[in-house]
Amino acid sequence: MITTDFIHGSPCWMDLGAPDVENAVGFYGAVMEWTFEPYEGAANGYGAFSKDGRTVGGVGELTEDGARSAWTLYFNTPDAEATAAAARQLGGTVRAAPADAAEMGRLAQLSDPQGGRFAVWQPGKDQGFELADVPGSLCWTELYTTDAAGAKAFYGELFGWTGTDIPMPGDEPGTYSILTPAGGDDNRMHGGLMELPPEVLSLTGGTAYWHPVFTVDDTDETVARVTANGGSIQMGPENGPGVGRLAVCLDPDGADFVVLKPEA
Repeated sequence: MITTDFIHGSPCWMDLGAPDVENAVGFYGAVMEWTFEPYEGAANGYGAFSKDGRTVGGVGELTEDGARSAWTLYFNTPDAEATAAAARQLGGTVRAAPADAAEMGRLAQLSDPQGGRFAVWQPGKDQGFELADVPGSLCWTELYTTDAAGAKAFYGELFGWTGTDIPMPGDEPGTYSILTPAGGDDNRMHGGLMELPPEVLSLTGGTAYWHPVFTVDDTDETVARVTANGGSIQMGPENGPGVGRLAVCLDPDGADFVVLKPEA
């Protein structure tokens, strides 16, 4: 599960790069019942989404050249410089060098060798999101990749993650790798990865990508709000054995996310 007592390599923040922040705020407000508070003096309209008064993530104007509108997942690190240097040595890319976010912390934007974009956060005054693993918040992270073995090796070296392979549910072929941060037990499992051929990864033109999974009270009701507010559905709603009822969604600008009502 994802928690707010962050350890090295655990998810600690997420934000959305949107071509129109106001439209994104309206969509997620209607679908996830999030409120938005802009950060004073922040560039690109950046601010925080909150649920019941606690932050769940952020949104700002999409500015990165060549980037699509997408959610970026941030993982905790004690040293953004060291992690960025290690990512480069392991075959990854430093898309944005480590930089201060005022006194809140230090961040870097990275990509893995298969092109999966992510970020790291070295906390200062701000540790990360304040709500997780309850309805309306992040409960899981997921990587679609063209090379599962390569991805596991990269993130294992970078963050010390361990991976446990399990068969895909139902009659689906392949395996799903469950990810756990270094030093964490099964209760700290925070995400998974699966290998897919490039032609399936149409959102990114065949390169790997991360997306968030949000817990909801009712998957079908949430899907109805997605479509009613200009979003679309890539898959589902459907029941995942041992997982819950889920759907893969796109917001009006094409940013993907999953909604899940977990099994009891």
